[in-house]
Amino acid sequence: MNFFLWRAEYGSHGGEISVPADLVWRKILTAPDSSTLTVYQNGERTGFCEFSTSVEQEMAKLDEDRPPPEGIVARAGYKIHLVGNVSFGEFTNRMKFDGSVQFSSARAWRELNLRLSMHSVAVEIHSLATNQTVHLKITGKGSSIVREFTFADLQNPRTALRAFDGNFGGGLFGGFETPAVPPASALAQSLHWDARRERLILGREPVTAYRMETSALGNQIVIYVSPLGEILRVELPNNVVATLDEMNKS
Repeated sequence: MNFFLWRAEYGSHGGEISVPADLVWRKILTAPDSSTLTVYQNGERTGFCEFSTSVEQEMAKLDEDRPPPEGIVARAGYKIHLVGNVSFGEFTNRMKFDGSVQFSSARAWRELNLRLSMHSVAVEIHSLATNQTVHLKITGKGSSIVREFTFADLQNPRTALRAFDGNFGGGLFGGFETPAVPPASALAQSLHWDARRERLILGREPVTAYRMETSALGNQIVIYVSPLGEILRVELPNNVVATLDEMNKS
């Protein structure tokens, strides 16, 4: 894995230096290797996930003895893929997830596909930026519900909850008072990422990494990225941490 190459090259250098967040995002979207992360909550292992890019998939098809052709990204843009499973809190059933996001060559998102499944229930989400809509399908216990929402609908989650009232969960959602929140696209655009190059302890060894930090709905999110774009560590709310497998090896 290229992870070991950059550790040898950058492990003895570095210091906390501010860098453009756009530079780090470009590295993530063009990472030549996938990142396999182990997920923990409160120090207990709860699952795993694997993050990969379309560039990594294209690079895997190339002849190692030849340089990669120019224009890999320009031809098809970027695509990221995240797959895995987790189990949090008191839930005994593991939730499986499989999602992908397609971006243009200018890194504007084009399409989102996400599937979540737990026990006998599956949720499928599909969204196209050009349509400004979200297609939602929930399947469980021999029945299914299909709904389509506009981005404007999703500014108030109660609109979505009312669509299932009386049809799913026995009207379970009808009594909830939920605040209005911006749609995911608007929320993503409003996030301000602070990026710095600093030292990160991998196993017992300090190495150079990019630290990306932001706050979403009052919660801190931190992502550590290698100079080659691999995801090394992700820190999420509720004491959820995902780390690269190599980070747990001494």
